[in-house]
Order: sequence, then structure tokens, then C-alpha cells
Amino acid sequence: MFSRYKKQPAKPGNGAVSTAAAPAAPPPIDAAPKTAVHRKPLPQKAPADAAAADKERKRKERMQELKVELHKRLLENLNLAALEHASEKELKTEIADITAEAMSEMAVALNSQDRQALHQELYDEVMGLGPLEPLLKDETVNDILVNGPNQIFVERAGKLQLSDITFKDERHLLRIIDKIVSAVGRRVDESNPYVDARLADGSRFNAMVPPIAVDGSLVSIRKFKKDKLGIDDLVQFGAFTEEMAAYLQAAVATRLNVIVSGGTGSGKTTTLNALSSFIDNSERILTIEDTAELQLQQTHVGRMESRPPNVEGKGAVTQRDCLRNALRMRPDRIIVGETRGEEVIDMLQAMNTGHDGSMTTIHANSARDGIARLENMISMAGIEMPMKAMRSQIASAVNLIVQASRLQDGSRRMVSITEITGMEGDVISMQEVFRYERLGLAPDGKIIGRFTATGVRSHYSDRFRQWGYDLPASIYEPVQD
Repeated sequence: MFSRYKKQPAKPGNGAVSTAAAPAAPPPIDAAPKTAVHRKPLPQKAPADAAAADKERKRKERMQELKVELHKRLLENLNLAALEHASEKELKTEIADITAEAMSEMAVALNSQDRQALHQELYDEVMGLGPLEPLLKDETVNDILVNGPNQIFVERAGKLQLSDITFKDERHLLRIIDKIVSAVGRRVDESNPYVDARLADGSRFNAMVPPIAVDGSLVSIRKFKKDKLGIDDLVQFGAFTEEMAAYLQAAVATRLNVIVSGGTGSGKTTTLNALSSFIDNSERILTIEDTAELQLQQTHVGRMESRPPNVEGKGAVTQRDCLRNALRMRPDRIIVGETRGEEVIDMLQAMNTGHDGSMTTIHANSARDGIARLENMISMAGIEMPMKAMRSQIASAVNLIVQASRLQDGSRRMVSITEITGMEGDVISMQEVFRYERLGLAPDGKIIGRFTATGVRSHYSDRFRQWGYDLPASIYEPVQD
């Protein structure tokens, strides 16, 4: 045994509340059928099936009770102060020794599979994030959504599924939340019931606790992708076509200002990452984000991340603060992870004053909605400006809006590429160059569609040619039926 990780015998009553996983939840919920169909009544469970299900439920309850007791023993015996110096192998060996001794005293015997699973869950409780650890390690999971201790949804391939993982109770869930936020110097409680944070692997974390969260704490985790998707990957996955990729390469390389628009989970950050690959390696790029997610591969990149206020309500550093400071740092391009507030003023000014080729994302359902969203953000920033002047500012700053969308079958597509061509009276003039056309629905629920050009020649064709990107006229020709 590794005695240097052991405490001296603890006094009675020093045990901690267990944080082991609770019994399994129901299986994933499938999408409801789009049309009414006549189904035969489902067959009733046979008595043997019901007995087996009851036996499995009781087994899980016994395992839960065992984990509660073993977790108490671990907290009483492990020297937590020395854990940071221990390797994973050493700690797992120590956990196995302590649990084996405890189970011997309790006269409990487990098969090798249950014993191995128990050791891993106890290790996750001590060193990781408890029941969330398997989901964080699962590469097929993109989002983890916790609705109270007994309901954890995950997103796989754009579809939400109810997982069979749960927390023991609300107290267990709150302990894991506190473990996450305290690691980054933040707190969450009744007086400060919501918090944003970043996990050690870069995943984005948000939590809201009672009394604001009525039925138990709410947690959402957007997992950080270690392997970023490039343009070729997105073309291969059907997010857009090679012709659209050639157009976007010309647009980014010739320093058009680009806004990526879309809803939550539509792939805006992934698209922005991919577009950044077209930036020349000699340019100085500054990125500004609330939670650092962009993974630029260029040599000269400066990354900034905003900061919320401390427990005293002081020390906040907003995206607007970062953006204003970035303008003094000689950037060639500025990339704002997401524009959603008063920083829109500084972003548009940067695009208008020599920082061509800047990029950002916004939440909107279409290119035209994106323009309206920019107008609303300017108004909410307290800037009193005539509507025509506001729209003129937007039209001269933004060149291109790329619309991303997550479709009903879970697939993500670049559904529109729209150019802003100037002003016509009081209205911003726009033209769509590429779009995604939906043609129908396959029997398996997959959307049938195609990408096509609209037949409109790019407003920036001359600019592309002057910079050495002479795109063939054929890429603007619509797909023939």
C-alpha cells in the first residue's frame, strides 16, 4: 500500500457525504413521429422480464449503498493533500486497497467487472467530476445538459438523448458544481446563483442553482474539441461544397469582413475556426472571447478572454474592454468569438478603420435577421444614432454573412452565403450567392437537400481577381434540375 497517501486514523463522524452515481435513468427519448400512425398495442412484459428488471434494480440499489459507504471510507483514509503528487496508477492502487479492506470487513463480494467499475467511479469522485467523467471522456458527446440530479441529457450527432447516468441527489450535484467553479476562483450559491467557467480541458461550463433553478441545479457543458475541423473535413461531412470553400477562401484571403450567423449549436465557432485557416501566416491576429474556444494555427496569434466580476462585484473585464485594448496592439485582424452586446460598436469601428478581414459570430436565423440583430445591439449600447447612419455604418463595415444552421435531423449545414453590397436609400442591400435547398425528407428522417449557387456573380469578383483569386464563372451557376 502507498502509505504516504493515507491519513492518520480519523475521528468518528468525519465522514463526508457520498457522491456516487444513482440508479440508471430511462433510455434516450426518440423524436415524436411527424404524422399519426396506427400501431398495435405494445406487448405486456412477461413475468420473467419484470422479475429480471426488479432484480437489476435491487442490484443497482445495493451497489449505490456500497459506493456511499466506500466513499466515506476513502475520504477518511486518503491523504488528500498528497494526492496531487500521486500518479493515476498509484492512486487507483490505493483506492483498490482501501475498498478491498472495507469490503472484507463488510463481507461483500463483487465480480471483477463490478469491482473494476466501482474503482473507476470512486476515482472519478475523488479526482474528477464524478458521474460527468464518463461523458466528458466520450468523444461522441458534444454537449452535456443536466436538469437536476436525476436527468442528464447528452447531444450526439446533433440529437439529444437521455443518458442513464444520474447524481445521487441535489447535494451531490452541488458539490460537483462547486468543485468546478472553485478551481477557477469563482463561487455559486443562493446570493450568486449562476456562473460561467471553463474546465481544465477547455470545455465551456455554465451552471444555475436553486432557488433560481426550480427543480434542481441546471448545468450545461459544451465540450472542447481537441481536433479542430478544417475546411476539407467540413466539405467531406457535407457542411458545404468545394465551390463554396473556394469562394470563402478568396473572401477571407482578400480581407473581407465576415460575420458567421446562426443559432445555438449550429456550428458557428467551428465555421469560424475553419475560415481562419485561410488567413496568411504573416498576419498578426488578436482573438477575444468570453470562453476561449478558437484554435487558430497561425504563428502570430494573441488570445484574450473576458473575466466576470469577483465576489465583491469588482474586477470585471468585458469583451469591450479587451476589444478597445486590442486596437492599441497593432492587429492586422481581430476575431471576436461572439458579439452580443455593446462591444458591437467597437467591432464595427475596427472593421471600418483599417482592420479589414476581421471576423465574429452572432446569434441570428438569417442574414437579414443578422443585420437587424446588429442594429438592436447598437441601440441597446445606448448609442443614439439615426437609423440611416446606423445602417450605413453596418453596410460599410460588414462584407459577408455566412449563415450556419442545425437542421431537424441533427446535421449542420452552411445554408446561405450573403454579400452586403451597400445602401439603397435607407435599406441595406444584400445578395445571396450560395444557398442550401431542402428537397424533402428520407424515410429514415434524414433531410434531402442540395447546395446551389443562386446565379448571381459576386459583388467582390474584381477584388478577388486583383488579389490573385480569379474564380471561374461556373461556380456562380445554379444547379440544374
